[in-house]
Amino acid sequence: MKLILCLSDYLIPLVMFYIVCLGLAMKRPVYEDFVRGAKEGVRTVAGILPTLVGLMAGVGVLRSSGLLDALTALFGTAAEGVLPPQLAGLTLVRLFSSSAAVGLLLDIFRQYGADSRLGLAASLMLSCTETVFYTMSVYFMAAGVKKTRHTLAGALISTAAGAAASLFLAKFL
Repeated sequence: MKLILCLSDYLIPLVMFYIVCLGLAMKRPVYEDFVRGAKEGVRTVAGILPTLVGLMAGVGVLRSSGLLDALTALFGTAAEGVLPPQLAGLTLVRLFSSSAAVGLLLDIFRQYGADSRLGLAASLMLSCTETVFYTMSVYFMAAGVKKTRHTLAGALISTAAGAAASLFLAKFL
């Protein structure tokens, strides 16, 4: 871990230096390109901010009302035999909120240990899955997409595949 942090201390400035030198070699106005990109980034953030606030408020309401816990328990009993109940809840919460999923992951670590099979599977699961509803709402809002077509079905299938892969890998690691 220290090696990675040490490399990042040198690698990031080196990459930035390379980009600036490449831009100068191509006779590009590097600073003007940077400012133009920063302006576009601010416009994008301003465009998706209402969606982010709405999604975060919605997840907060779900958590505060206890509905998220009830859905997690329901999903856990429905997925019994396929997924351990703790991982079923983690999978469901991960679809909505990454921070809530990390909170559940830390609870799993405290109760079962980070090196346990369940802890390893949970760690892998967070790496193999995505916050589907968050990602869809932010990116589709930014791109102005109104009809999601088959995106949700594909994302849920990939989440199931990621959960299965994490269980498989945890079994053999």
